[in-house]
Amino acid sequence: MEYSITNMFAEKMTENVYVKAFAQGVETEQRELPPLVSVLLASYNHEKYVEAAVRSVMAQKGVSFELIVIDDGSTDSSPEILEKLQAELGFTYIHRENKGLMATMSELLSLARGKYFSSFASDDMMPAGRLEAQANYLESHPQDPICFGQIILMDAEGNYGNTPDPRYTRSIPRLTFEQFFLGKREVHGCSEMIRLDVFREMGGYDPEYPFEDFPQWLKFLHKYGSLPVLPTLCCYYRVHGNNMSSDRALMYGTFLKVLERYRNHPLYPKAVRIWKSHWFSALCYSDKKEALRKLPQLASFSAAFIKRFPKLFIPKFLLKQ
Repeated sequence: MEYSITNMFAEKMTENVYVKAFAQGVETEQRELPPLVSVLLASYNHEKYVEAAVRSVMAQKGVSFELIVIDDGSTDSSPEILEKLQAELGFTYIHRENKGLMATMSELLSLARGKYFSSFASDDMMPAGRLEAQANYLESHPQDPICFGQIILMDAEGNYGNTPDPRYTRSIPRLTFEQFFLGKREVHGCSEMIRLDVFREMGGYDPEYPFEDFPQWLKFLHKYGSLPVLPTLCCYYRVHGNNMSSDRALMYGTFLKVLERYRNHPLYPKAVRIWKSHWFSALCYSDKKEALRKLPQLASFSAAFIKRFPKLFIPKFLLKQ
């Protein structure tokens, strides 16, 4: 595309209509180029939070990116909110009938054009500079197909502190397969950035499981041995009682099902005992009656379980989750 630029030495360059046309044309061409990062946002019944989530993504600077949003058949006012935001901010938006999280994530992935992608939830918020920091790291470390970062917990009203969650800072600078397999170290799904071509080559999202993160990280770690975890703040993670992670049976039941894929690994029996002890520990905090009911299923003579068994008799307010 060519532009005729005259009066280049005018006193008020910003008022020169040809200069304006040139600048707008370059900006349009840049938007049409493939972005470096695709942000994939699955929206479902988060009318109170989705606008903050979208605006926090669209405010990112320092790197070319696209935001793709699919509303998965929300029954609240999320679709109307997203339509208005799309008209204002210009991201890709699709509203359709409900198909579930995994189908939605796979559809989002099929639309992504970036070299890298990050999945993001419609009830979280993205800190400034997150996309630039992670993209710069992956660009300078091509041997790593994925990197993670840090999170700060946020309540339903949007209040948050200044200290990253220590469960994830312990994984800096790298997380190994053994650490993750045995539940010794953690990473959080809202902090990921992944090379798109590698993720597609490894099969994309697995529809066998109800959520996407644990199976894919284990697969990556098994193949690459270890993965980088940055000190970069990547997400304000909203805790409001309806998070999928609050469903202990679904979460830990899925973890154990995923582990079965590695049942020939020498650490598999130990991993099963440890993850069952984690499940029991979480129930002791949230629902002692359920912990007692599941005791025959989750108990073992392992050190991991014996260490957590006294939690069954300790009042909740004295426990650390």
